[in-house]
Amino acid sequence: MNQDDILSENTEEIGYNPNASAEVEYTEDNIVTLDWREHIRRRPGMYIGKLGDGSNFDDGIYVLLKEVLDNSIDEYMMGYGKQITVDVTETTVTVRDYGRGIPLGKLIEVASKMNTGGKYDSKAFKKSVGLNGVGIKAVNALSSDFIIQSVRDGQARRAVFCEGRLISEEEPFATDEPNGTYVNFTPDRTIFRDYAYREEYIVPLFKNYTFLNTGLSIIYNGKRYHSRNGLLDLLRENMTKEPLYPIIHLKGEDIEIALTHANQYGEEYYSFVNGQHTTQGGTHLAAFKESVSRTLKDYFGRNFEYSDIRNGMIAAIAIKVEEPVFESQTKTKLGSRDMGPDGPTVAKFIGDFVKKELDNYLHKNLETAEIILKKVQESERERKAMAGVTKLARERAKKVNLHNRKLLDCRVHLNDVKGDEEKKAASSIFITEGDSAAGSITKIRNVETQAVFSLRGKPLNSYGLTQKVVYENEEFNLLQAALNIEEGIDGLRYNNVIIATDADVDGMHIRLLMLTFFLQFFPDLVKKGHVYVLQTPLFRVRNRDTARRSKGKGTKGKEETYYCYTDEERIAAIDKLGSKAEITRFKGLGEISPDEFRDFIGPDMRLDRVTLRKEDGVAELLEFYMGKNTSERQTFIIDNLVIEDDEAIS
Repeated sequence: MNQDDILSENTEEIGYNPNASAEVEYTEDNIVTLDWREHIRRRPGMYIGKLGDGSNFDDGIYVLLKEVLDNSIDEYMMGYGKQITVDVTETTVTVRDYGRGIPLGKLIEVASKMNTGGKYDSKAFKKSVGLNGVGIKAVNALSSDFIIQSVRDGQARRAVFCEGRLISEEEPFATDEPNGTYVNFTPDRTIFRDYAYREEYIVPLFKNYTFLNTGLSIIYNGKRYHSRNGLLDLLRENMTKEPLYPIIHLKGEDIEIALTHANQYGEEYYSFVNGQHTTQGGTHLAAFKESVSRTLKDYFGRNFEYSDIRNGMIAAIAIKVEEPVFESQTKTKLGSRDMGPDGPTVAKFIGDFVKKELDNYLHKNLETAEIILKKVQESERERKAMAGVTKLARERAKKVNLHNRKLLDCRVHLNDVKGDEEKKAASSIFITEGDSAAGSITKIRNVETQAVFSLRGKPLNSYGLTQKVVYENEEFNLLQAALNIEEGIDGLRYNNVIIATDADVDGMHIRLLMLTFFLQFFPDLVKKGHVYVLQTPLFRVRNRDTARRSKGKGTKGKEETYYCYTDEERIAAIDKLGSKAEITRFKGLGEISPDEFRDFIGPDMRLDRVTLRKEDGVAELLEFYMGKNTSERQTFIIDNLVIEDDEAIS
C-alpha cells in the first residue's frame, strides 16, 4: 500500500470533507478581534439573555434596568443611601441614587472599560451582586443614548455616550447636589425592536428590591415602594391562596427565610442572593428545600416523604454571599458552593440555620406544628391512594411516547444541561386542538426550539377534582409527561407553554379548560411566567385585484394583505383598501395555510402571558365559570349576550 492509498483510506478519520467548497478560504484575514462595545452589540445574548420587546418579564430591556439598579442597591447594602428615584417612560430610564457616588476620576472607565469596577475589592462591596465589571458597560453599549453623572462631596462629573462611544465629558465641577450616581439611558431600537417598558413587569421588580432591603425606598414615577417586614411582605404579596397557618419568618446574619403551606398542589419558591432574584434557583434553593424537609421530618419523628412535606409549601429564602458565582451574566441561578473564601458551604450554612431556628420555632408554636402535620399527612394519604394509578399512568405514558404522534418534539429544551441559553429560553411547546391545526404549525415550526402537542377533542373540566385525574385522564397524563412536570416544574422541558386554539367558541372553551388544568394542578407553572395564549388573526383583509393576479406568487399581493387581530384592525385595513377589500374570517387554525402561519409563530408572534396574582381573585373566577353553578352562569350569559352581525364581516 503506497502513501496515496494510506492517505485516501484515512481521509474520513482525519476530517477530510470531499464536499467542501474550494472557494471558501480560511486565512489570517478571517481572524477578527472585536472591541468591548462591538462584542456586546454583536452578541447581546451573552450579556443580557434574550432581547425581546418588553412583552415578557425576562426581556433584555428589564435586564438593562436591573443592571443599573443593582449598583444602587449595592450602595444601600453597604449602608449608603436610603432612597433611589427611578423614572421610566416607554423607552427611557433614569435612575438616581444617594450613595457614595462613583469616584470622579474613574467615571468614564467604570462606564466604558470592561472588567473595571469597585467590586473586586470585597472591602468596598462585601456582598455585592455585580462582581465582573460588565453590567453597566452592557447597558452603555446597548443604548442609543447613555448619560452618567457622579456627585461626591460637592463635586460632580458627567459623561455622555452613544452606543458605547464617548460623545462628551465634563471636568469635575462644583455642585450643591447630594452625593450619589445618576444614570439615564435609552435602549437602542436597532437592537430592541419596537420595545416598550411595561409597568406590570417593573413594579414587581421594585417590590422585590424593597422586600429584600427593609428600610429602602424606591420612588418609581412618583410612587413610593417600601417594606418593613421583608420576605414576610413578599409572601403576603404573592400568595394567591390563604395560608394554613401564620407565615413563619426567621432572620439571621446573611440569611432570611419565610414559609407556610396552602391548600394547593406543587411547591412555590422565591429565592434571592445579595438582592438578586434567582428565578432558576441554584445551590441555595436546593439546600433550603433539603434542610426544611429534613428538619420537619426529624421534628415529627415520622418517615415522611420529602415530597409530602413540601406539597403546598410556599417559601422564600434570601442569603448574602461573598463573591457569588452565578451560572450566567443574567444571574438567575446561583452556582456557588461556599458562602465566601473563608466561609462554610452554602448547604451547611443554610442547613445549620434552618435546623436550629425552624426547630425552635415549632417547639414554641405547637399549634402551627400541628397544622403542618395534618397537611403533610393529607398529602401522604393522597399520594398513597394514587400510587397504583400513578405507576400505571407513567408506564402508559412512557409506552405511548415511543410511538406518540401527539408530541412532535424539538431539539433544544429548557432543562438541557448545556447549550445555547437563548435557544433554551425560546424553547416552546404549542398545545393545539386537533390534527389540522397541529399540521399547519408543524410544517413551518422551528424544529430547534418549537414542539407541538395535539389534543384530541375537548379536555376534561378538572375544576374541583383531585390530582388523581391528572393521571387517570389520558390527555392530561400525556401532556404532563411531555412537559416533564410529574415531579414538579424543576424538570420543565419547555420555557414557553403556549395554548394555541381556534378563534371561535369551541376554541375559547378548550383554552379555558386548559387554563383551569394548569391553575388547579400546576399554579407555580403559571406564576413563573411559563404559560401563554397564542393570539392568531381573526381576519385577513387584502386587495382582491392584486391577490388574484399574484395567485400567491411574488410580493405584491402580500404587500396589500393585512392580518387583523381585532375589529379595530379590520376596520383600519378596510379603510386603507376601500372597495377593493376582500375579507376572510378565520374560524380555525386549520384554515390558515402554513405559509401564512409562518409569521404568526415566528419571532414576532403575539403571545398573552397568563398571570396569577392575589388581586385577580382566580379562585372565585374558576368557581363561577368552571364550577357547578350552571343556572347562575346561564343567567349571566343571557344577560351579557351579544349577537354578532355576520353579514357585517362576511
